[in-house]
Amino acid sequence: MNSISNIWNHPKTSAAGLLIGIVTIAGALSQQGITLGKAGNGSVIGLICGIATALLGLLAKDPESAPSSSSSTVKLGAWALIALLLHLSFVVGCSGQSVAQNIVNWTPTLQNAVATVDSTAALLAPADAPIFAAATVGFDAASNLLVAQAKAYLSNPSASVLAQLQTQVVVLQQQVNASLLQVARISNPNSQQHALVAVQAVGTIVSAILALVQSISGKVAVAQMAAQSTIKLATVRPYLNEGNAAEIVAAHYGEPVELARVQVTLAEDNAIVAGF
Repeated sequence: MNSISNIWNHPKTSAAGLLIGIVTIAGALSQQGITLGKAGNGSVIGLICGIATALLGLLAKDPESAPSSSSSTVKLGAWALIALLLHLSFVVGCSGQSVAQNIVNWTPTLQNAVATVDSTAALLAPADAPIFAAATVGFDAASNLLVAQAKAYLSNPSASVLAQLQTQVVVLQQQVNASLLQVARISNPNSQQHALVAVQAVGTIVSAILALVQSISGKVAVAQMAAQSTIKLATVRPYLNEGNAAEIVAAHYGEPVELARVQVTLAEDNAIVAGF
């Protein structure tokens, strides 16, 4: 009776909790390759995810014109944050086509970040520049190939092209992780700081693309990708600055840094759980 009474007395909170549960379950099923069939260009699971997220976003809007209590405002803000968080493909991709476009949307930022890496050596101490150059020597070729494959997948979202994209994103992710470990050994504090910031910028974008690729990949494919990831995220995480990563994500999606920080943390946690 208490449960029924709580639902009756707090219908908005109960509805929000139900929708959060639906989106969470839908996202988990999608990551395991369970689609429940096709729905237009996407899947039934993707459709359920999108509708539930939209309803949660509407529920977060306070229709009352009169000022509400501070606790109500906090609760509504929390629902809005959750709605935005679950909606963004950085964490959960609900539509294969939209995820493919999202991957391509990240590629100009990736190219700019790699260009910044190329120019960073000039900011380092003379003794540190060769170390940095050697640690990042493969970024240009690997990033260009990833960009080309992302565009190819958007044009032709076939299993064979996706397999190439899966392989290449892990290749670049591993290069970034190896680079982080190498530049972290630079003893000059100023050089090390410049080097880590430049490499992490590339890593943040690669992590975003990896999360997107992961969201449209089956369980077996994700396991194969994780097996190819020999330098794990947990190993390099101590050298990452989540504040810097959040700023990159916030700028890309045009969202508050606070929200982006949550996204970055959840994406990293999800990658570690998946074996990356």
